[in-house]
Formats: sequence, C-alpha cells, structure tokens
Amino acid sequence: MLAFDSLCCQGGTVTNNIQGFDASSQRFLQYVELELGRSANTVKAYGKDLASLFEFVSSSGCQDVSDIGIFELRGWLAQQRTAGLSSATIARRATAIRVFFAWAYNSNVIEEDPASALVIPKVSKRLPHVLAQSQAIDAMERVQLRADDQSPVHIRDVAILELLYATGIRVGELVGLDTDGIDHSRRTIRVIGKGNKERVVPFGGAAEVAVQKYLAGARNQLAIADSGLAVFLGSRGKRIDQRVVRTMVHEVLQSLGGAPDLSPHGLRHSAATHLLEGGADIRAVQEILGHASLATTQLYTHVSMDRLRSVFEQAHPRA
Repeated sequence: MLAFDSLCCQGGTVTNNIQGFDASSQRFLQYVELELGRSANTVKAYGKDLASLFEFVSSSGCQDVSDIGIFELRGWLAQQRTAGLSSATIARRATAIRVFFAWAYNSNVIEEDPASALVIPKVSKRLPHVLAQSQAIDAMERVQLRADDQSPVHIRDVAILELLYATGIRVGELVGLDTDGIDHSRRTIRVIGKGNKERVVPFGGAAEVAVQKYLAGARNQLAIADSGLAVFLGSRGKRIDQRVVRTMVHEVLQSLGGAPDLSPHGLRHSAATHLLEGGADIRAVQEILGHASLATTQLYTHVSMDRLRSVFEQAHPRA
C-alpha cells in the first residue's frame, strides 16, 4: 500500500497535514483492491492521485478529509491544467477523486460529498495509431530473418512479438502469463485482465511456432530456480519486466522505416483493427480484447473507416 508520509513537502506543517490523511487513504486503497477488485496498477494510480490532492490541500491548511471542499478540488484541477497535463490525465485523476469521496461519504468519513459537484473534463477520443497490415507482417518477418542471432533473448523476443500481435493482449497480461496458461492443442492462452477477470484468447500458427521454439530451449537457458511458472523470463531468469518488452517493441518498429513508433499497446490496437478489417465480428473482437464495453471496441471500426476514406480519396478520380 502507498504511504503518504513519504512525500517530500516544504515545511513541517504540510508534512504533518498529509500524515493526517493517511488512515482514510489507506482504508480507501484497501477498498479499491479488495472490494472493487481493481488491479495493482489501478490501486497504485489512485494512491498517486490522492497523494497529489492531499499535498495541494495541505498547503491550503486542510488537515482532514472533512476540511476539503469543492473550492479546494477545483483549485487542484486548475493546478493540473497549469502543469500542462492532458485532458485525459486530468479526467482520470478527477474520476479517482470522485470515487474516493463517494467512498468516504458512504463510509461516514465525511458528512457531505464535495466531489459530487466536480465536473470532469471531457476527453476527445483520438483514433489510435496502428500499423498497416503490411507493416505488421514486415515487423514479424524482419525479426525472424535475423538468423545469425539465435540467442535465447532473441528467440524470446520473437515469441513475444508474435504473441502480442496474434492475440492483442495487454503487455501486463503478457508478462503475467504462466506456462500452465497455454493450451497448445487448442492454440489458446489464459490471461488475467483488468479487474482480475480471466479470459481465454486464441492465437495462430505463426505465434505457435515461435512460442514452441522458445519454450523448447530458450526458456530453459534463461530459467533459474526462482523462475516459477512465468512464460517469459528476463535475462536474469525472473519474470520479464514490462519495460523490457516496451523497449524491445519500440526498437523493432523503429527499424522498419515509415512505421509509427508504437508501444506494445500499439500492437494491441493494430491486432484489433486488422481483425475487424478481415471481417471478424465486433463482439468476438470485444471478447478477445477483454473490453467491458462494446463502445471501447467500436473505436477500432472508426480506425478502419478512417483508412477506407484515405484509400478512397487517393484512388478515386472524383474523390
């Protein structure tokens, strides 16, 4: 759990005030983790958002959650804008604060909920950058052609790229994958997504070949006594870190020339878009991606239509 007394603030009064919020914040984070079932990353993000708010209101003299009103909350949001944070980040932080104060009110920590009147900034939905199908294939083939590099790390990276693109899973789901979560006979993997929800995702032949090659030899070369059931291991034998995967994906895509510089999440966007372009049912894609709402998956239909419009305008003489 995140402790707020570790924050570095100017002046002893501010530090002491922040410590005064600690009991409520710890109870709230336990509620988010245990009762709402949110992921560790969500709990961590909520903790950071609360820390930011409490540091701000403490400098205004607030010593307890009940001292915070709509004036302080609006001032905190204004500070976020002044700091140059994006509308999406501010909206996420405002949502976390609203969840906290709703919990505090329902738990009788406060008598009134000041955040109920807080207006969350509207976020314009931007279409995600994706690879063209030819670029995705080129990325996979380019990595495969490095035949001179048969190190266990390279073989692992090939398997990671193929599996990310084949399944559209999140990078956190990839690094959390265990060996008993792979069903080679059905070509499926079992992953734990947001909200600790389990789902089964299919993958294709190219990914199967790459993963089998990795598991047949390269993983054993990387493994140590503490490797456990983790499928993908780092160079020191522990479960691979998300940052290592992100760095590797960036490096591969940067080598293509002309391709957008994408993260592993960009491969997820690309996989979803290519499935829909290939005629996959949108509800099947929703299930594969683990989206709670169909509206989230529908974003990728807009990406496809955007591409279709671009092709039309370039090709049609009367466009």
